[in-house]
Formats: sequence, structure tokens, C-alpha cells
Amino acid sequence: MAIQQKYTKLQNILRELKFVVVAFSGGVDSTFLLKVARDTLGAEKVLALTASSPTYPEYELEESRELARHMGVRQEVVESNELEIPGFAQNDRMRCYHCKLALFSICGAKAKELGYHFILDGSNLDDLGDYRPGRQAALELDVRSPLLEAELTKNDIRYLSRELGLPTWFKQPFACLSSRFPYGVEITAERLRQVGRCEMFLRKHKFNSYRVRYHHETARIEVAVEDFSRFLDEDFRSVLLAEFKAAGFTYVVLDLEGYRTGSMNEPVP
Repeated sequence: MAIQQKYTKLQNILRELKFVVVAFSGGVDSTFLLKVARDTLGAEKVLALTASSPTYPEYELEESRELARHMGVRQEVVESNELEIPGFAQNDRMRCYHCKLALFSICGAKAKELGYHFILDGSNLDDLGDYRPGRQAALELDVRSPLLEAELTKNDIRYLSRELGLPTWFKQPFACLSSRFPYGVEITAERLRQVGRCEMFLRKHKFNSYRVRYHHETARIEVAVEDFSRFLDEDFRSVLLAEFKAAGFTYVVLDLEGYRTGSMNEPVP
């Protein structure tokens, strides 16, 4: 389908759903979905539900609040500590399933309490190409994925977001900090703070695409290939090493494949 046909299909899906709760993180996909839902159904028929947790930085929560205010959509923020979910901290290959099952259950309870009909997430067509056990939780709890149903890709969503004037059209993808850990490595509050501190350093130094992957005493940095040259600057490198070592890492390495989403899933068959 042409991109405009997909957009029209998305609007038609939303009209059928009537009253919706959007699982809203403030990322590219959920912001676009919230905007289209608000424009199609009206602000009074849409609720943005955002989870506050140790696996998401505070700045992401603040950005989601600003976006919801800008769109004139009511937002509810619920507390969610994934580390208390059975099976999550152990970080097996179903970690995302455990997390999404708990999150969508919270969304479902809130939707029922406030009289909304459906829970929506921001899954898109490209997500089918990665290992995402959270999709199973969405299916089990009847969570709808209108962007996926309308066959919208990530590039489609960025293009349409730009057309709608959304500031998130160029925002880098952000997955929760638990995705920085190899499966089988325990996730703790201290390790989350360690990774979060190092990623905040890269954010403050204006890297647009980055990840800090946790490998016990080693931090593996992923940035865009075009940013590799910045690590040749001795002053920057010394400041970075000091910050990462202060965070608790002994070794700091640069991944020569560069930034890519889902690199921790590469060993998964």
C-alpha cells in the first residue's frame, strides 16, 4: 500500500475502536499513534498511559509528559518496578514477555476503571523482523497494535510524524535499559544505574544513536559509524574513560559494527 493508504487505514481502525488507552512511552511510534488517535477520535476519547520504572531514565518520562501536554491528551503515570516481576531480574529470553504481561495488565485495569474500550501499543511492521516475546503478551491480553495492523513501517512512521509536525520524527529508538544486558546476566538496580549513567554521558555529548551494553566489568559502546572519529580525540576519550570507570566499569570498548537495535538478540536463533 502507498503510505497515504496506510494512514487512512490506521484512521479507520481507530474509529472502530472509539475509546482507547495508548501505552505511551514518548518514543517515535507511541507518540505518532497517540497523535493520530487524538486527531481522529478527539482528546476526550484517548488516554495516554505511561509507566515510570527503574528501567527508563527520568528524562524519557519528562519528555512524554511534555508531548502529552502539547497534544492536549490526558496522561496517567503509573508506578511499575520490573525488578519485582517474577522472572524479570533473572533475565531469561522471555524477559520482555514477563515485563509486557505486567505492563499490559496494569493498562487493562486502568482502562476498565476509567471506561476505555481498548489498549493500544506502538508495535509496527518492522518489529516482526526481530525477536520480541512481548508480542506474545500483547496477543494474550488482547492488546491492539494499529500501526502493525495498518502495515506501517518505522520509516513510514517517521515520514508521517514529520508531516504532522511531531518533534519525535527524528528521535533515536529507545528500548528500556534492561535490553543492554545479555540474556542470563542478572539485572539489578545498581547495574541499571551504571548503564544509565554512561548513556547519559553520551547523550550530554550529543551522540544521536548510542547504546552502552553491559558485559560485567566491560562496557561495550555502540554509536553510529560516522561518530567513530570522535573517539580519536584524546581529551574526549580521557573524559569518557574517567566517567565510565567512575560508574564501575574496568574496561571500555567500542563496537566496530556500530549502533544497531536489538544487538543482544543476535545470538538468539
